[in-house]
Formats: sequence, C-alpha cells, structure tokens
Amino acid sequence: MKIILVLNAGSSSVKFALIGIGKEGEEQDLARGAFDGIGQVSRWSVKRFDGLANKEITISNGMASNHKEAVSHILTWIDQNYGLASLTAAGHRVVHGGADFIQPVRLDAQTIAALRTLVPLAPLHQPHNLAAIDSLNELAPALPQMACFDTAFHATIPDIGRQFALPRAITALGVKRYGFHGLSYSYIANELARQNAGLAKGRVLVAHLGNGASLCAMRGGQSIATTMGFSALDGLMMGTRTGSIDPAVIFYLMRDQKMTADDVEAMLYQKSGLLGVSGLSNDMRTLREAAGNNRSAREAIDMFTYRIVREAGAMIAVMGGIDALVFTAGIGENDPELRADVIKGLEFAGFSLDETANNAKNRKISTAMGPVALVVPTNEEVMIARETAVLIDRDHK
Repeated sequence: MKIILVLNAGSSSVKFALIGIGKEGEEQDLARGAFDGIGQVSRWSVKRFDGLANKEITISNGMASNHKEAVSHILTWIDQNYGLASLTAAGHRVVHGGADFIQPVRLDAQTIAALRTLVPLAPLHQPHNLAAIDSLNELAPALPQMACFDTAFHATIPDIGRQFALPRAITALGVKRYGFHGLSYSYIANELARQNAGLAKGRVLVAHLGNGASLCAMRGGQSIATTMGFSALDGLMMGTRTGSIDPAVIFYLMRDQKMTADDVEAMLYQKSGLLGVSGLSNDMRTLREAAGNNRSAREAIDMFTYRIVREAGAMIAVMGGIDALVFTAGIGENDPELRADVIKGLEFAGFSLDETANNAKNRKISTAMGPVALVVPTNEEVMIARETAVLIDRDHK
C-alpha cells in the first residue's frame, strides 16, 4: 500500500491527511489532522481511523510561529505513529496553476519557481501553499512532492467563457477566468462516473457550498462554466466573501471613503458575505439558530439562497438544460433547508423535492419527476492522494 501525505496549507493552518492506496486502487483513510493558529495560540488535532492515539490539544503561544514549525510538528507525529519511511509521497493542494499547470505535476526547483510567479494571481493563498512545499523540502528532502491544482479542472472551459471583455493586452497578462474548487469538482465527477455513468455523461450542475462557495456546470464530466473567476472572490456570496460585485463600488470606496486597496481587499475577502450581511457570523448553523429573531441573519440566508438560484439559472442556460444537480461541501451536504429552498427556486427547470429524503439526508433528494437532485460528499484529500499516486506510478514506469 502506498501511503500519501496530503497537505493543505492556509494562512494560519496546515491541514493534513494520510491516505493509503492499495495495488487495486482501493483507498483507506489512515489519519487526518490540522495544526491551527500558526503564530498565535495554536491548536493541534489529529484523528487516527483505527481509533488509536486521537488527540486534540491547545498549545501555548509560539509553539508554531511559521509553516515550517507546523509541518515539523506534523512530521514528528507521523514518525512516532507510522514512521516517516512509510510515506510514499506528499501531495499538496495548490490553489493556482495559472494557464500552464492543467495537470498534477511533480515538484522540482523549476516547477516551484514557476509557481512563485503565480503569487500575484492568488496573493492570499499561493504563498502559504508554497510555504508548506518549501518546509517539506527542507525537513524531508527525499520525499517526492506533487502539486494538485484547484484551477486545473476548469481548463476545459471554452475560451469565450474564460475571457473578460478587457483589452487583449490585459488578457495577455493572464487576467481571465480560472475557476477554483477544482479538486472538489474532480472528485464529484469521478464519483458520478463510478455510481451512474449515464448520468455523469449528461448535463450536471454541482453546487460546492461551504465557507467558500461556487457552482460548476459540467457536460460529460468536464467543466464548461463556473461562477468563480480570476480569483476565488467572484461568483456566489460566501461565508466572508462578497462574491460578484460591481467594480465601481471599489472605486467609490477608495476615492470617496478613502479606503486603501488593502482595506478594500480585506473587507471583500474577510468581512463580507454571510458575516457582513448578518453582522453575526459566517457559520450557517449559527445563522439558522438566530434567524427566527434576527432579521439580518434571515436576510443573509435569503441572499445566499437567491444568489445560488440566480447563478444556477445562468449555468443551466450554458448547459442547454440540466439532468442533475449535486449538492456538496459543508453547507450543501448538511443544510436540508438550504437545499429545499434552492430546489424550490429551480422548479422552473423541472426539479421536484422529495422532502422526506431531503430531511433524512438521503443521497437522492428529488422525486421521480424531472431532473435528479443528489447529495454527494466531497473529498478533496482523497482526490489529491489519487492524483499523487498516479504520478508516482507514472514516474516508476
């Protein structure tokens, strides 16, 4: 069995998973965990799926002041529980692959240098992904490392759907629609092909609804349109991100309200969305509990739903109809009320909700009439492990 270390590094956390992949491609979750609060009061949590050595502890301030120390802590735990020699390779979630990286790649000095040039396209994500890669290179230099890209799945979107109506000189700089959540969408496409090959070949709209949220229109298992664009800020309203906004709002805030570019960026990414509208929380569970007595919480939920339905209509038009709708990610998988409201908003497309199935968290939540509505849990870590294992096999041939 190959044991793949999957790393997903953010600004203040490094999440990891150990995924075992057998000779016949069978997969086994061995352990998952995270080091949160880098540079602050840190929290280390880990779960072994054999039920042994599960931990959740808070660590004093300064335990991990940077990504290297967090990665070192993870490697120490792996060494104590499995042995570092048991690792076959590491697979990283890298947010941006630009125009050139449309397949997973093995990381070397030249590739890493190329990925650094993409930092301006994803300044809030790419540096942290690279920090984990650099850290692992220093701490475990013999371990092969692979990069799997959130943008790669959307490389099949036609050029007319990827370009903005900007001067061609600006487009040539790389300013175009890339799309994100690609590892999640790739996993869902694979699951649909495995479970219902006929349906997977049709027109499928996938709703990845979590703290980050987007839609992806697929035809034949390939992306043909998505709501996120040049950045992960575009499209749907999200937990703390505004989603699509008239660019003139930014000009107004900078010129008339004297906000700096950094101030506006922080507001659009970290203080808007469900949090900004509700003034309460970016957590849908908290908003549901408060919605009965808190008008702003109710309005935030209603706006989130409205934006999903509005953008879904555009995706359905691009596909020329719809055969299936798939809900996935934290909110999509766990909020039956949201799913019911979205499906009600899409009745024009023929959807009919099976309320009992929806409330019971069944896989299929639509009636026999019209297109199919499904709930399919996503698993980006397994997708990264799969792609990493394929690269390892290819390199050994």
